[in-house]
Amino acid sequence: MGLFDRISRVFRANLNDIVSKAEDPEKVLEQAVIDMQENLVQLRQAVARTIAEQKRTEKQYSQNNDEANKWQQRAQLALQKGDENLAREALVRKKNYGETAQTLKLQLDNQSKQVDTLKKQLIALESKIAEAKTKKNMLKARAQAAQANRQLQEAVGNMSTNSAMAAFERMEDKVVSLEAESQAAYELGGSGLEDQFAQLESGDGVDNELMALKAEMSGGALPGAAPTQQALPEGQETQSQSQGSVVDSELEELRNQLRKS
Repeated sequence: MGLFDRISRVFRANLNDIVSKAEDPEKVLEQAVIDMQENLVQLRQAVARTIAEQKRTEKQYSQNNDEANKWQQRAQLALQKGDENLAREALVRKKNYGETAQTLKLQLDNQSKQVDTLKKQLIALESKIAEAKTKKNMLKARAQAAQANRQLQEAVGNMSTNSAMAAFERMEDKVVSLEAESQAAYELGGSGLEDQFAQLESGDGVDNELMALKAEMSGGALPGAAPTQQALPEGQETQSQSQGSVVDSELEELRNQLRKS
């Protein structure tokens, strides 16, 4: 293989590849239909010209045939009058018109066949154009659907699915934590309140039992009676008051320290 042949083949291959990539199915189909419609217009014009020629030939054939018949009648008239020379001349004219009429008849038959063929081709081309338009719309819809699907797939491929799912998982964990904290706070608050009431209720029971026990030990005092307090010696009472003052002072000092901090 020569160098020029190889270069030519490479050039044609690259050119075909460029053309193939540049082809838009929608535009190519539209142009194909336009080309077919242009061919249809040309074919119609050809049919119209052929029919016009046929009409003209029919007219010429009819005229020559009429002239041949007319000279036939004149030849008969000349013979009736006894003029053979004039009759002979009339027959010559009749022969010329008759031969022309026969030639036109052959031409007219050919034109009729040609017109019939062109009409059939015209009908076939119109049917093909109608079919092409339907197929064009179908292929156009398929091409648009394929392009939309390709764009969708490219968009999905460009999306970071892992990062998006990780964000959803983080948010889900956060919501679960918030729900757990809320439930814990509710349970703690509720249990504290319940514990306080339970302590009050249990305290009343213990006090009642203590009062009943004291009543039994004191010899039958009523359960609801308040116990009598014994008077403390004077020295002990003064000492207790002094200790209470010291405690109160320390408590107040602690309160002041807490306020300053």
